[in-house]
Amino acid sequence: MPLGEHLRELRNRLAVAVAAIVVVTVVAMFFAKDIMNLLTAPLPTCPRGTPPEELDGRCASLTMDGLTSPFTTYIKVSLFAGLVVASPVWLHQMWAFVAPGLHQHEKKYTRAVVAVGVPLFLTGCYFAYWLLPRAIPVLLGFTAEGAENLVTVDNILDITVRMAIAFGFAFELPLILVLLNLGGVVSGQRMLGWWRAMVLGIAVFAAAVTPTDPMSMVALAIPVTALYFVAVGVSLLNDRRRRRRDPDAGLSEDEASDIDLTPSSIGIPDRVDPATGPGDPTGRRPGGWDDVT
Repeated sequence: MPLGEHLRELRNRLAVAVAAIVVVTVVAMFFAKDIMNLLTAPLPTCPRGTPPEELDGRCASLTMDGLTSPFTTYIKVSLFAGLVVASPVWLHQMWAFVAPGLHQHEKKYTRAVVAVGVPLFLTGCYFAYWLLPRAIPVLLGFTAEGAENLVTVDNILDITVRMAIAFGFAFELPLILVLLNLGGVVSGQRMLGWWRAMVLGIAVFAAAVTPTDPMSMVALAIPVTALYFVAVGVSLLNDRRRRRRDPDAGLSEDEASDIDLTPSSIGIPDRVDPATGPGDPTGRRPGGWDDVT
């Protein structure tokens, strides 16, 4: 298609994706309080009316700061639910726009990416939601004696969503590495040689995206490191399969192949029929020999 047709198709698909998100967001507004309660559930709340000196410091009071904060939080939660629930629609629109330009084997790989990537992302999100109720009390344990913890709804929502997204994308690391290996960008042996730097990088990433307690950092670093070594194992098996199918797959493009320089005898060349032989316009060659002879 010409460029104008591509732009019109992109506009139409974006309109469908945005319309789906808006519709789901409007529906989610009727359940925004339930969604808000689900996202703030990891925070251990203190019993009402209990004096601060009687609390152990591992709970907090959930508050909303400002006059407009309840409304903005309401909209934010609904929009977040709209993006998540409507993801099959806008992902399908994205796929439908890109798919006509792909080869058949590329379409096969992209389907595999979706089939594996979505469960990995959801597993990371669930793991973050499972970890938060265990990490937040550790953070609240540093509360000063006799002080009361006040946590806003915006704060706990931001932490929950940020942790879910960070864990979800972190669990996509093995998929990215396997795709690079399938594309021939990096070999499994080279990935294995990176293991020290990768373990250190995963630890730094885990420390940056998790709350400031060692338990959360270790809880993220261990499964992501394990997934990294799983990706290395899959890449090594793929390299082995590739070498078995193509013995020359590991050769460099600039590497010269071995040439057999052993002399060999050749037979006597055949004579060319003077009536049909190549050569001058008459079709004859003196002696009846061909041009090479």
